[in-house]
Amino acid sequence: MKKTLLAQALCAAFLTAAITAPAQAGEAELLQKIEKLAAELDAIKAELAANRQKTASVEQKQDVLATTVANNNAVASAAQQGGPKTIISSYGEINYTKPKNAGNQAEADVARAVIGITHRFDEKTKMVAEFEWEHAIASAGDKGETEVEQLYVEHELSNGLRVKGGLFLMPVGLLNTNHEPTAYFGVHRNFVETAIIPSTWREAGFGLSGSHENGISWDAGITTGFDLTKWDASASEGTEAPLASIHQEGQLAKSRDLSLHAALNWRGIPGLLLGGSLFSGKAGHATTDFVANDARISLWDLHARYLPGNWDLSALYARGSISHTEALNLTFAGQPTPVPSSFNGWYLQGAYKLWSNTDYSLSPFIRYEQFNTAASYSAMPPGLSVAALEAEKVTTIGASFRIGEGVVLKADLQKFKRDSNLDRFNLGVGYSF
Repeated sequence: MKKTLLAQALCAAFLTAAITAPAQAGEAELLQKIEKLAAELDAIKAELAANRQKTASVEQKQDVLATTVANNNAVASAAQQGGPKTIISSYGEINYTKPKNAGNQAEADVARAVIGITHRFDEKTKMVAEFEWEHAIASAGDKGETEVEQLYVEHELSNGLRVKGGLFLMPVGLLNTNHEPTAYFGVHRNFVETAIIPSTWREAGFGLSGSHENGISWDAGITTGFDLTKWDASASEGTEAPLASIHQEGQLAKSRDLSLHAALNWRGIPGLLLGGSLFSGKAGHATTDFVANDARISLWDLHARYLPGNWDLSALYARGSISHTEALNLTFAGQPTPVPSSFNGWYLQGAYKLWSNTDYSLSPFIRYEQFNTAASYSAMPPGLSVAALEAEKVTTIGASFRIGEGVVLKADLQKFKRDSNLDRFNLGVGYSF
């Protein structure tokens, strides 16, 4: 509106000047007046443009200030209210397995259902608990279990440094601390991180952890360990998973011998994780008449995961050892399952997000793993020595179909090299929130 009135005034002034000019005024004088008026018009336009810019700048600053004030008020309100102090979480999976061998029975299993509770006492202190049910029913006559998977209190000190105490997961490998069905490929958890690393593996004790801006995070602590007195040389459990057969899980755990653990991970490049861990401790607990009180159990791993674009690539190597088993294995002479002195495994896995939209995604994958639960035994007298097992090699090919962020449907085929009778087809559904 102001611009229109100004233009009209200038035009009127121009016409008035032209009409009232003396008749004798020359053409040159008239051109001078026109140029002067044009210059004044340009100056006024420039001034108007500057004023508009200043006005826009002020309005923009006002908008930014208003947004900042609103955000600050929201943050202050949230801090004042504290937000939800108690959070309920859960994950679970139901699986179907059909062996290739017609002599083996197909089965469906409610593999696990987990309820988690996290309560934050304040911004620095929280309690974490997880309660798990495996195989649907837990009773004296069933194969199911009911267990406390985690129960600890954590307090943040400063600069990313945290201390915790209670029953917590060991920071080992890629799967043990991230084992929800939506977090890994395949209907069943991989063999290396179940047979060699006994996932889900937890101990009772104290831990210290920290994270830094350079991408390095670390964990260290002192906890309970394994109980070698539980080894059953007449059963096959030790051959299937050596450490799983002697873990204590916080159940009246023998604690004469404590264990140390440490883990280091680096995430300095977006999408890349490199890390490793070490666990070591004696497992005899000064038990009366037990011949392997000096036995030490150690386990270490190296792992990597890289997510470039739609790819998800991972690799892991783990190796365990049990020392001073000679005298103990002599007492097991003739039994099918003596104590191994070493066990190890590794795998390579690649997945690719082939298709996705806002609601769904499809990711085929392939995994090759090799593991040996009895790679070696300690030296025995002639005639009593035990031959090491042959490593099992498993190829798994399948796909995960994700529904939103919390539900996954899975299917895969597994091929066993050493024992083809174990070949199988698997289906599964899992969730987590």
